[in-house]
Amino acid sequence: MLFKDVIRRKRDGGALSDEQIQFFVAGLADGSLPAEQVSALAMAIFLNSMSFAEAGTLTSAMASSGTVLDWSKEDLGGPIVDKHSTGGIGDKVSFMLAPIAAACGCFVPMISGRGLGHTGGTTDKAESIPGYDATPNFDLFRKTVKEVGCCIIGQTEDLAPADRRFYSIRDVTATVESVPLITASVLAKKVAAGLDYLVMDVKVGNGAFMESMEQALAMVNSIIATAAAANLKTHGLITDMNEVLGSTAGNALEIGETIRFLRNEERDPRLNEVVMALCAEMVYLSGIDSSRDAALDRCEEAVTSGRAAEIFARMVTVMGGPSDLMERYEDHLAAAAVIRPVYASGILTELKTRDIGNAIIELGGGRREVGEKLDFSVGFSEFAPLGTELSKHRPLAIIHAANEADADRAQENLLNACKMGDKAVEKEAVIKQILTG
Repeated sequence: MLFKDVIRRKRDGGALSDEQIQFFVAGLADGSLPAEQVSALAMAIFLNSMSFAEAGTLTSAMASSGTVLDWSKEDLGGPIVDKHSTGGIGDKVSFMLAPIAAACGCFVPMISGRGLGHTGGTTDKAESIPGYDATPNFDLFRKTVKEVGCCIIGQTEDLAPADRRFYSIRDVTATVESVPLITASVLAKKVAAGLDYLVMDVKVGNGAFMESMEQALAMVNSIIATAAAANLKTHGLITDMNEVLGSTAGNALEIGETIRFLRNEERDPRLNEVVMALCAEMVYLSGIDSSRDAALDRCEEAVTSGRAAEIFARMVTVMGGPSDLMERYEDHLAAAAVIRPVYASGILTELKTRDIGNAIIELGGGRREVGEKLDFSVGFSEFAPLGTELSKHRPLAIIHAANEADADRAQENLLNACKMGDKAVEKEAVIKQILTG
């Protein structure tokens, strides 16, 4: 089979056969397909889409390209459930959600991705914790999930290797925002992780890959339908991404905010609502509680009792991170050389959230090309929510940069991404919709 014929078929709007998709995935996994041909097919799919059947075949093939985990011998004694987000700015939800869900009786084997396009990556954020092994062997991963209740890692070489390569090529070829490709990438990792249940967080807004509700609904329905074909029970939440989620954006900065959240010291209202809604859906979907209200109460108690913080600390320690991270995170997380506020006047009425993500990439906190090393210290903190009246007493945000020139450029990018007015703005609902298939 000539791969250029596969590209041509999709370029011309045709449906790929199972054999063509299997051939493509095999070439991804063993590296025999060059990046230019992979990117050509990715662009053809981006432009001409895929049917649910094609996306389902791609999902199964990528999941089967490496190790598929089987938890049946572990006798965990609880449901195996995970959450996945389509990506946003300041989205550190996984680091709070996994230990909260574990404290509620779930087992959460979370296999995450790196930054994709303008969005930050959970794996990159995990690696901003000194010593944290985000790509362990499966023995350590299994042991941690069983003994701690949760474990957050990135894709290892053995897990869906075809997806890992495809993911990195899509990131740098402007082919990220494709419903079938996002669907297949998400579900390949989740099927390979051996889940019983999955909750999807599909972001919608100017900082998301899905900018309209129509696109977000298409994404959720695609994931639920494709997951059902793989016997993976899935619910989906559509959540707002028209502003930064929480008060920080940037790898180490977001880990710091996570710790303050789990210590029940600082719980940004929008972030808290998203975290708790997703956690409750995991608990409810997996049958631990029979109603969402009961599940919400259970999740809240997991935070206020300190049990979720204890689980997060144990996970970090087992994975090689500092044993006192919860108590002394400022001493362990990378700090930027230049830290300074950005001031503006008026009420913050609009934020081009995607541009904030791109500003973090320019600071060195995200990738322009495959394999680029990140500066974990950079980003923004104390981000003002929409509707905040800004003044010399309340900055728009605080920049964390490697040098003054980077800080100057970040300030310009930040101010260009914001609109100020003299009237209060109507706040959008954070949780837009819950879909159950």
